[in-house]
Amino acid sequence: MSAIDLNCDLGEGFDAWLPEGPDGTDGALLDLVTSANVACGYHAGDARTMAAVCARATARGVRIGAHVGYLDREGFGRRFVDVPPDELRAQVASQLGALAAVAALVGARVDYVKPHGALYGALVHHEPQARAVVEAVAGVDAALPIVGLPGSAVLALARAVGLRAVPEAFADRGYRADGTLVPRSETGAVVTDPEVVGARAARMAAERVVVAVDGSLVRVDAESVCVHSDTPGAVDLAGAVRRALEGAGVGIRPFVT
Repeated sequence: MSAIDLNCDLGEGFDAWLPEGPDGTDGALLDLVTSANVACGYHAGDARTMAAVCARATARGVRIGAHVGYLDREGFGRRFVDVPPDELRAQVASQLGALAAVAALVGARVDYVKPHGALYGALVHHEPQARAVVEAVAGVDAALPIVGLPGSAVLALARAVGLRAVPEAFADRGYRADGTLVPRSETGAVVTDPEVVGARAARMAAERVVVAVDGSLVRVDAESVCVHSDTPGAVDLAGAVRRALEGAGVGIRPFVT
């Protein structure tokens, strides 16, 4: 692979959040990544936070994605919600509209959609919810790509209706042998060693494989690789990923031009 996108979940603070984040994490990550998945207010974030992240991302040439999730602030969107498809469709459309409007105020635009947390995981196999998300995106702006796990229902349904489907890999998350992510409640779910995370990302890009928690090799055909902003040492991890990719001769650029 000659080039790959580097994305990160950002803007997950609330109203007291400062433009650079209370500890500078979001600002530092925006200097490293090429795509920013911005929380749209359902699992985290708020209007001022969205505006600040969008403004700073645009100034740095970082693409902006709508990080849509379940309406679950208490659980940070990491708990499955059995929401009816028609309600989920409206919720996703609402989040897209909110971020697009706030982005426009600061001279930015939304370039893609990436589901968050438990919704992201559900869309691997939960076809009714996957269809609801695809219908929401297609109804709001059919030019927006959807980011998801390779082989997931949401990507298959997106392709079926003419949306661009962007498969991604995770540098800081553990994989099962079937290509799904290890649940955060289980051992091996999160990888925090910068050297390991960097090496994983480089191998994903160069060889399109990752070592699962059981030691098997899993195929990962991805256009983007993710590092989470709430993983301990996120800035160091993102920096390690950039260095490893560059060292492997892999270019780092947004999947949206």
